[in-house]
Amino acid sequence: MKELFYRLFALFFNISSALFSVKENRVTLLSPHNASFNDSLGEIRRELEKRGEFDFNLISHKDFSSALSALSFFTKKAYLLATSRYVFMNDNFMPLGYLNFRKETAVVQLWHAEGAFKKFGLDIDQPEAIRKREIALNKKLSFVICSGEGVRDIYASAFGVEKEKVLPLGSPRADVLLNSKNAAELRAAFEAEHPECRGKKTVLYAPTFRDDHECDRKFLSYFDTKLFNEKLGSEYVLLVRLHPQIHGKMLLEGAVDVTDYPSVNELTLISDMLITDYSSICMDFVLLDKPCVFFAPDLQEYSSRRPFYFDYLTYVPGETANTTAELIEAVKNASVSERAKAFRALNLGAVDGKSAGRIAEVIVDK
Repeated sequence: MKELFYRLFALFFNISSALFSVKENRVTLLSPHNASFNDSLGEIRRELEKRGEFDFNLISHKDFSSALSALSFFTKKAYLLATSRYVFMNDNFMPLGYLNFRKETAVVQLWHAEGAFKKFGLDIDQPEAIRKREIALNKKLSFVICSGEGVRDIYASAFGVEKEKVLPLGSPRADVLLNSKNAAELRAAFEAEHPECRGKKTVLYAPTFRDDHECDRKFLSYFDTKLFNEKLGSEYVLLVRLHPQIHGKMLLEGAVDVTDYPSVNELTLISDMLITDYSSICMDFVLLDKPCVFFAPDLQEYSSRRPFYFDYLTYVPGETANTTAELIEAVKNASVSERAKAFRALNLGAVDGKSAGRIAEVIVDK
């Protein structure tokens, strides 16, 4: 069924591409999963709006919220995409491999994460059909943006493109973190809504998903929040943000549930410390020189299914823990280590708060 949808979209797109010329000021922002456009795509839009009048075509999963919007997706939005001068995306858009862009269209993959942590894209084992589709869609890319020279080769491999197409220009979504001047206001507003956080250090627990309902439930059971609060509750408050792909609504008792909080960037700004396992959210905390702790009791099992680019235990920018008791000690001793600074230099070498401007200059101005 998905294949049929991809080809139907491609049919309308390719007809439009053959019949209509590209509009110099038309920009498509493609966000298959994040319909709020509050990430790199949003920053690119703001940057282009400073430069002149652009006609923006937004595509996301919300286009399937009704029969009418789905019809618009297959017709009007396919036409607008086909006639766009610039296409910016933050994830794989599966119909892309079937689309015949005009030669003057620039298709730019911004990606939704920084650096190199878990293997992704063509660097992981995939079913043959999916792999073929990814290879086809990556051939349509004009450029891939990465967060620094240190990960350029990895991005070229993961997307199967020539190194020259990978531009280490930074990460627009991280511009917000480095340029924010309202962290204190955000914290005050959050404490007004959650008075239990006043006067305490906030620890954000943001684990990633396991692709399996039982595994999701199992790994959450490893975290003894009662013991955590007994030992650290007078000084720390625990916030929990579960990955959107974790199956079902699972809560940790004794923690503030911020899973539905609209902006992960704001949570990063108001939090003093991160606990995660294998999530690239650690890049944001390292960028802000905030300590990270890694709670990975299922490391062997997880890495057998989703390998890493580097040895996990020696690579992550913080202490690791296998039990809640070890985690508590790691939180007590957490700091920004020399290893965290080296991690930042490798992964975020081009992230300086000016990424969106650089990308617009290279892709649009030139």
